[in-house]
Amino acid sequence: MASSESRLSYAKASDRLTANTRTATAAQLATVADEVLSVAGLLHAEPRLRRALTDPARSGEERAQLLRGLVAGKLAESTVGALTTLVSGRWGRPTELLDSTERLGVDTVLRAADKGGKLGDVEDELFRFGQIVSGSAELAVTLSDPGAPPARRVKLVEDLLQSKVQATTLRLVEVAITGFGGRSFESSLTRLVELTAAKRDREVAYVTVAKPLGEAEEEALGAKLFDMYGRPVSLKINVDPAVIGGVSVQVGSDLYDGTILRRLNEARQAFTK
Repeated sequence: MASSESRLSYAKASDRLTANTRTATAAQLATVADEVLSVAGLLHAEPRLRRALTDPARSGEERAQLLRGLVAGKLAESTVGALTTLVSGRWGRPTELLDSTERLGVDTVLRAADKGGKLGDVEDELFRFGQIVSGSAELAVTLSDPGAPPARRVKLVEDLLQSKVQATTLRLVEVAITGFGGRSFESSLTRLVELTAAKRDREVAYVTVAKPLGEAEEEALGAKLFDMYGRPVSLKINVDPAVIGGVSVQVGSDLYDGTILRRLNEARQAFTK
């Protein structure tokens, strides 16, 4: 878990980048996002650089100058300004800087999608691709294999998704391949779905049912969850005949399991006691 100091350092850098790109177009924001994520890739590949940029023996200004010397003239000044603000903060561990740089890049990707009116599409496409991966053991193993070069896995995703999803969706799947925030590939996709929904001020509800819900049933479930959580909820529905009937809903750490499978399992356990 990130320390309060690292969260403050991130907030300062995020605020600076937002202020410096307030009038940027969606395309310009996408370019800035790519620049930030390229630096995240550098930090991922260079542990010594991560340590140098979080070394408490160096002042914040010294660390900022070290980064500026590496990227000045190669990145937009708004990007450089945000990243130097980031590294001049205080960090408990070098990996916190890496995670925050990735998060800054992802947040900027989502700002670009929001400005282009594509956030809802991106959220749905990320979830659907996650379902495709979960439904194919071979694909899940291939995309999650840390021994396979990331470039090869990115090429596979591009071949699968090119021209079929938003460019933003493809970019975020590429981020997931590198292990967003140190997570597994599938966990990274889940987290990215949730961040996309949060950008739309929505909760995510993972719903499991034995057969597809009708439109009226979806609306009723969404309304009930809105009453419970006080904000709109994005329903992510997975059809699994194995649950037999009923419905299971997970929102964050809250699980409401009313499936017949759960009741059968409880009855089975009662009989074995």
